[in-house]
Amino acid sequence: MGILSDIDEQIHRLTTTLFQRQESNGSWHFCFENGMTIDAYVIILLRTLNIQNEALIRRLHDRILAEQQPEGCWKLFRDEEEGNLSASVEAYYALLYSGYSRLTDEPVRRAKLFIQSKGGLQKVNSLLTQVILAATGQSKWPDSIVAIPLEVLLLPTFFPINFFEFSGYSRVHLAPVLIMADRNFSIKTVHTPELYDLNVHRMDTDERPSRTFQEMLDSIQSGINKLLGTPQYIHQVATTKAEQFIVQRIESDGTLYSYASSTILMIFALLALGYPKQHPLITHAVQGIIAMRCSSSRKTTIQNSPSTVWDTALLAYALQEAGVANNHLAIRKASAYLLSRQHHKPGDWIIHNPNTVPGGWGFSETNTINPDVDDTTAALRVIQGISRTDSSYKEARNRGLNWVLSMQNNDGGWPAFEKNTNNEMLTWLAIDGAKSAAIDPSEADLTGRTLEYLGNFAGLRTRHEFIKSATYWLINHQEQDGSWYGRWGICYIYGTWAALTGLKAVGLSTQHETIQKGARWLLSIQNPDGGWGESCRSDRLLVYVPLGESTPSQTAWALDALIAVHSQPTVAMNRGVYRLIASLQEDKWTTSYPTGAGLPGNFYVHYHSYRYIWPLLALGHYRKKYGN
Repeated sequence: MGILSDIDEQIHRLTTTLFQRQESNGSWHFCFENGMTIDAYVIILLRTLNIQNEALIRRLHDRILAEQQPEGCWKLFRDEEEGNLSASVEAYYALLYSGYSRLTDEPVRRAKLFIQSKGGLQKVNSLLTQVILAATGQSKWPDSIVAIPLEVLLLPTFFPINFFEFSGYSRVHLAPVLIMADRNFSIKTVHTPELYDLNVHRMDTDERPSRTFQEMLDSIQSGINKLLGTPQYIHQVATTKAEQFIVQRIESDGTLYSYASSTILMIFALLALGYPKQHPLITHAVQGIIAMRCSSSRKTTIQNSPSTVWDTALLAYALQEAGVANNHLAIRKASAYLLSRQHHKPGDWIIHNPNTVPGGWGFSETNTINPDVDDTTAALRVIQGISRTDSSYKEARNRGLNWVLSMQNNDGGWPAFEKNTNNEMLTWLAIDGAKSAAIDPSEADLTGRTLEYLGNFAGLRTRHEFIKSATYWLINHQEQDGSWYGRWGICYIYGTWAALTGLKAVGLSTQHETIQKGARWLLSIQNPDGGWGESCRSDRLLVYVPLGESTPSQTAWALDALIAVHSQPTVAMNRGVYRLIASLQEDKWTTSYPTGAGLPGNFYVHYHSYRYIWPLLALGHYRKKYGN
């Protein structure tokens, strides 16, 4: 009985903490912490607009400075080899632009030496970094962007390559970038630092576009040639279309699509279009970005998209699985909050999924037009029980379930945001990370988590053809070693957890070779201390890379998957439980290591909520399955 009493003690401690931290409106607010990028961009933006928010600028400056490594660089995660050039350039630029660091300061000198040693500004490969540098007059506009004509926005949706074949995330970043590049826009102030000394002189290299990228451009140009009107008229229409595209997707808090990154680009694009710095759209957007700050006694950072809906849904669900009743005040309040955040108006997703009633949920509190499958199933798990007795929740559940089912891709899997947006040609963009950002294909983590909901909460099994299709998709996308790649978490542990729990939920036998291979793989990578840990390097290299230490969330994912597979706990699982419990008492780098993924090689997330959500869920499932 020892392990069960230890689990009960931890469940009690976690639930008590979460009850205390719940907001009066039923939500939970935990920080969605990114690297330095957004903090740096906000400093550059505020200085460019001459907005005197010195308290915020100073705190962002101090956070960036505190994250500098001894070698002079900045990293996106602790074990990133050799530092990150793009992040280091952004940090260097922001420190100087803030006015609180100077060229003669020792940390700035170390940063400069690191940047020069890695090839200088010419070697920066992050598109967002290149765009910010170009928009503020530090470099020329990248050829890979200038080559894409603004007229791409006018191509009809039936054309093989059109603007709406890009993922929603890409579009809201690409539209403002194309506006700026089209006008060769740049803006400087009297306080803008000059970064010319970061350029490392080198011989000109052959920068002709690749064959595949040129094929994509030729296809776009072929479509543009079919448009009616003079080139000047068509170009003006395209400019107006791009401006309208942006303005029509501004949320109530002033942000574009509820992302800080796209909102920052939008502000620069509006300036490129001739909007004055004090225009209401710009001032409101700045207010929206600043409202995304997350502060503690130790640091302040700007979240790219606060995770309030995601955190609230997952925390309430974890509490339910740990034994908190549906009629408990905390669950009732969380459910009411989630009900208020369900979407009621169509977004761009309807282009590829017409004739479907809106009913999804988004990631952030202010998100009203960009729902995603993962947030929707997370919210549906919470309201499922209440919907049996409350008609308002029943209607919401039915709309949400219908929306999720309608989003299934033709290949059987599920995407994040938009259906059937997997045009391989768009990955030919000469942009770092294009394969992950430009398209929104079926993913193992999304498909697995959707199946877990449909199986455990909607009672669907493989006798249904669309469930069978999704099951086949997962089986066919299992790696040779037994793992699955997870797009939105780090990485193979995350994907394998989602796939195994999903396949088990819809009735795949434990004895099925797919299940057995997945479980064997998880056991094969268990750390000597009993836990699990995976490096962020996995998602860029597309192969499992061990972290060498155990993290709470990754240990919980592996444990939860094994709990789903095994009818009785094993010695290895119990070792994992004790490692997980021990990690909950720790406060070291492994507890804050990013296990959320945004864009491979460029954007990683430390969810402050994850040390509560996943351990509580795994411990709750252990108690529920083995407690008797």
